Amino acid sequence: MRARRGTGLLLGAAAGVELLHLAPAAVRLPPVKRLLARRTAGHGTTLGHVALTFDDGPDPRGTPPILDALDALGLRATFFLLGAMLERSPDLGRELDARGHEVAVHGWHHRRQYCPAPARDLRELRRATEAVTDLTGAPPLWYRPPYGVLTAGQVLAAHRLGLRTVLWTAWGRDWEAGATGPSVLATARPRLTAGATLLLHDSDCTSTPDSWRATLAALPLLAAHCHTRGLTLGPLREHGVPDRGILRNGPGGRVARVGNAMTGFPEGS
Repeated sequence: MRARRGTGLLLGAAAGVELLHLAPAAVRLPPVKRLLARRTAGHGTTLGHVALTFDDGPDPRGTPPILDALDALGLRATFFLLGAMLERSPDLGRELDARGHEVAVHGWHHRRQYCPAPARDLRELRRATEAVTDLTGAPPLWYRPPYGVLTAGQVLAAHRLGLRTVLWTAWGRDWEAGATGPSVLATARPRLTAGATLLLHDSDCTSTPDSWRATLAALPLLAAHCHTRGLTLGPLREHGVPDRGILRNGPGGRVARVGNAMTGFPEGS
């Protein structure tokens, strides 16, 4: 009986740890995004602005044509890069930065972190952050966890590294088999309103092969749709995402304040 009770306590403790680990993932749910976690969802305050974001690159196949299409449309965007992809294509990452796009962090590997491992989360996110910093000469501001699944370890790691977590409020499901330019627009259109953050992909490294072609085909359609409605597509740095005085590491490791207030709470809390 005593052994059974001990086993039950251990299982209960393990379940509690897992619940705490995955609790931040609730911000991915639409009602939570809309009502309780608007900063983390990416709701911006710049009048008429829609944040244009891409995940999973840089990819030698998908990123160059998407960069060319953005140039042709006169658009700039925020690219959430995977450290492992950047390690393979550093020149492409530098080109992306040189063309005026904003570089952000998507982690090192694209995988779900279902098991608690805070040390791993910090190690991998620091490695990706340092790779982006080395590339651009400045520390990145934004972080988006793979699949939009945010865990306690990632929240703490991002906060420690001075990263602001941003998900999205609209997507085109461009990663799916059978996606086309018109289908991406049709899926995204209902939520393409002022203050929205749009999720697209410039790589198929974790999705249907050649799915980036649907994204490429959708870009002029999305741009035209926004233009006719008086909306401006641009990077997160122009989106007016509210902050709570994010702490950034300054010279010599000193903590510097960014924003109007100093707070100990992670972004999106």
